[in-house]
Amino acid sequence: MIALKAEDVKSFTTKLFVREDFDAFLVKEVNITTYNSFSIDGHVKQGYYTEEEREELNQILGIPELVVTGLSDEESEETKKIKEQMKLPKEADLFQVFQSMPKEQLETMTEEMKKELEEMPDSIVTQSAVLFVEQEYEAQDIDMDKLQMEYILMSGVKMLGLAFLAMAAAIAVTFLSARVAAVLGRNLRNSIYRKVISFSGRELNQFSTASLITRSTNDVQQVQMLFTLLFRIVLYAPILGIGGVYKVFQTDASMTWILALAVVVIMLFVVLLFRIAMPKFTRLQFLIDELNLVSREILTGVPVVRAFSREKHEEERFEEANARLTKTNLFVNRCMTFMMPVMMLLMNGVTVLIVWNGAHAVNEGSMQVGNMMAFMQYAMQIIMAFLMITMMSIMIPRANVAAKRINEVMETQVSIQDSQEVQSVQEDKKGQIVFDHVSFSYPGADEKTLHDIDFTARKGETVAFIGSTGSGKSTLVNLIPRFFDVTEGRILVDGVDIRNLKLHDLRERIGYVPQKAVLFSGTIDSNIRYGKEEATEAEVKKAAQIAQAWEFIEEKEDGVNSAIAQGGTNVSGGQKQRLSIARAIAKEPEIYIFDDSFSALDYKTDVVLRRALKKETKDATTLIVAQRISTILHADKILVLDEGRVVGQGTHRELLNSCEVYRQIAMSQLSEEELANE
Repeated sequence: MIALKAEDVKSFTTKLFVREDFDAFLVKEVNITTYNSFSIDGHVKQGYYTEEEREELNQILGIPELVVTGLSDEESEETKKIKEQMKLPKEADLFQVFQSMPKEQLETMTEEMKKELEEMPDSIVTQSAVLFVEQEYEAQDIDMDKLQMEYILMSGVKMLGLAFLAMAAAIAVTFLSARVAAVLGRNLRNSIYRKVISFSGRELNQFSTASLITRSTNDVQQVQMLFTLLFRIVLYAPILGIGGVYKVFQTDASMTWILALAVVVIMLFVVLLFRIAMPKFTRLQFLIDELNLVSREILTGVPVVRAFSREKHEEERFEEANARLTKTNLFVNRCMTFMMPVMMLLMNGVTVLIVWNGAHAVNEGSMQVGNMMAFMQYAMQIIMAFLMITMMSIMIPRANVAAKRINEVMETQVSIQDSQEVQSVQEDKKGQIVFDHVSFSYPGADEKTLHDIDFTARKGETVAFIGSTGSGKSTLVNLIPRFFDVTEGRILVDGVDIRNLKLHDLRERIGYVPQKAVLFSGTIDSNIRYGKEEATEAEVKKAAQIAQAWEFIEEKEDGVNSAIAQGGTNVSGGQKQRLSIARAIAKEPEIYIFDDSFSALDYKTDVVLRRALKKETKDATTLIVAQRISTILHADKILVLDEGRVVGQGTHRELLNSCEVYRQIAMSQLSEEELANE
């Protein structure tokens, strides 16, 4: 409510200070929103006005009410001073004196008074106006205690409402940020997994296994944590800061330079800190890779370490990697920890500056203590907003490094992909494999691993490969499922270049048994069914019997449902190989590839297995990489490799007579009598 003493003010304050502005205000279109009443020239006006209109009225009527308040107080210093200057008696009524003044003199005095009053802070004018209105309410016998209590209660209800709203918003933000971050982490891990699964040998050689594991776990976790805090802090801090800046300018803009100085100091400190710490963040992730690599090597090679009594050496190697990681972590954490004391020092420094400057302003009468305290609170709010963003920025460098490492994996171009021109297989050449002058070199290698390999393997044939270690036997058979692509020439399966077949269709035709048997955690049954999930119990049993694995399976308490540990560590090497062979047999492919898969078997088991396998694979093409002559004696075709070249091709008998390399291998493994009888 805004009111004037009509009889006292109309001839002075109303006419000289507010008449023109007030009359202009009264003719405006009014939007009815809030109730107000006022009196002017003895007439009470009332209506509903917007907050903007109320603010305008306050600006118009604030100074007149200040003047009336000051001049109405007979004991005030200003009143006594004016009466002394005008040589008036103490009991004189200033308003009556002003009314009797000549117009020119009154206007001159008013203009001088206006100039002095305009320099007065708005807060003082407002407080004086509030005091004036309070006196008017009391003069009208209105219960001010009741009004104030109602205002306090209403404000309290609003504050409680805002508090509950803020709580609900905080809960919602926390829930949504956690969910969004979790979904992001899940999607990143899935994407990395799918990407890595599509890698060929060329791409896998670019990253170590330990590095890929770190990137899909630790690096993803860093990015996930960043996004969790991003929603909680980064979205909240600007609102807090902008709100603080707005209130600061509303309170007093004369000390904003203190805030500007504080913000500049914060930014300079953060930039300096990150220039020091950022390289360490990058190194930190690589050191984690290194530690994982060392740990993986030691744990997988525990038997070898113990056999050679190298525990002390490996312990030192692990401690060295761990110490490097710890040292870097300590450096980074110390840098980040140093930030908090600096920020607290800065906040305290800002407080001291505000009090120092505010005290002078209060002493001069240009600022009130309440305004200074309010400015201090808003300043702390702004500093806190920047502090929150700064604390958030601690996570950014490490998450940035992690994101770059993830991006390296995601942006790696897969060299082996499905051709856009897919061709259909030729049914009359089903099971046929043709190496058409194939040469191959590993990425980055100076020399070729394979040179001009040329042969044909037909349906029902068994083709074997033998040669010294490093002659290229395993490399040759790994080209068929396109683990690598040929450098020169081409490989045809079922009459079609394998590069023009879908990878899935190509590999569906192949039953592959690697040199190092691989089993997955689960059961014996799940491992045998790995290539053909729909295989029946009878087919599983048959595959195990052919692979000579059924005997030891029956001895186990749970049979085919017996558990297999990760990596097959709870079965012997020979059992792992037999289960791997059973897995390939259960698939019933048209092409079998055995990459030195019989090396862990004893001679008797090897013979029995190959005989049973011969019957099972009579309608399929079988490729065997072997180190032992006995394994390939009865192969339809034997290729002898030496330094990546085919130096002999034919049956066992033919090669004994025509290939010196083969004869030397045979003589080193078989006696003269065995050679003669074979």
